[in-house]
Amino acid sequence: MKRWMACLLALVMALSLAACGASGSAAKTAQNRLEKIKAQGYIEVATEPYFAPYEFIDSSKSGQEQYVGVDIELAKAIAQDLGVELRVVPLEFSAVLAGIADGKYDLAISAIAYSPLRAETIGMSKGYSFVEGGGYGLLVRTADLDKYTGIESLANAVVVTQSGSVQESLVNDQVPKYKEFKRVSAMTDGMLMVGENKADVCVCEISNGQLYADANPGYSLSIVPNFLFTVDESMEGTRVAITKGETELTDAVNATIDRLTAAGQIEQWYTQYAAYAKTLGVQ
Repeated sequence: MKRWMACLLALVMALSLAACGASGSAAKTAQNRLEKIKAQGYIEVATEPYFAPYEFIDSSKSGQEQYVGVDIELAKAIAQDLGVELRVVPLEFSAVLAGIADGKYDLAISAIAYSPLRAETIGMSKGYSFVEGGGYGLLVRTADLDKYTGIESLANAVVVTQSGSVQESLVNDQVPKYKEFKRVSAMTDGMLMVGENKADVCVCEISNGQLYADANPGYSLSIVPNFLFTVDESMEGTRVAITKGETELTDAVNATIDRLTAAGQIEQWYTQYAAYAKTLGVQ
């Protein structure tokens, strides 16, 4: 009888603990991401630090200080507005997008453009950087400017761009024929392949491609003039990526973007870090 009572008591206690655990778990689940960030005292921001002037590495520095650029400044501003520490997490671009879709990181700030396909899996902030003379075009060897002038001329070209990027979707949707289509993990790798004659054309964001060409004159690269891929207006500008459904965090990020936009700060950062990247000879 005593053994039976002891077993019954143990069962009741176990059920009580399970109920308490479930209750605590439910409370934790109900807590939104913004509250979690403030509670933990830091925000984790994923980025691919190889896309100057938005994010790149200053090798003369170390640790978190080595990550610089427009997006890093934006991340710092968001962290400051939330009253928390910033922790930059460097990743390959595909891992940046996958990580934010899975909720592994708090934000992804990595010169991310809007696309309907991305919007199916991740949330997006307001656009915050609209570069004059931007858009998507072609980076080629200067000697080949007369050879590759637009989409039709790519039929016999080895084309390269970053895997998982908007540029990849542009090639898939708008280039009917090419000799070969190569995908790389970083856009700078694609540009380097053109410089080293391992590819003929890199499909890139124009301002970024021009910055790379200017910083690496030895490769003699140029943006094809008078050519732009056709994109919907909704795809213009860069955005912060946020796990879908995190409305409170999205609102907080948009509030920071609004403040910086009104002050003209993001444009100032772009000019500052474009010049900074050139002095470093960023590749």
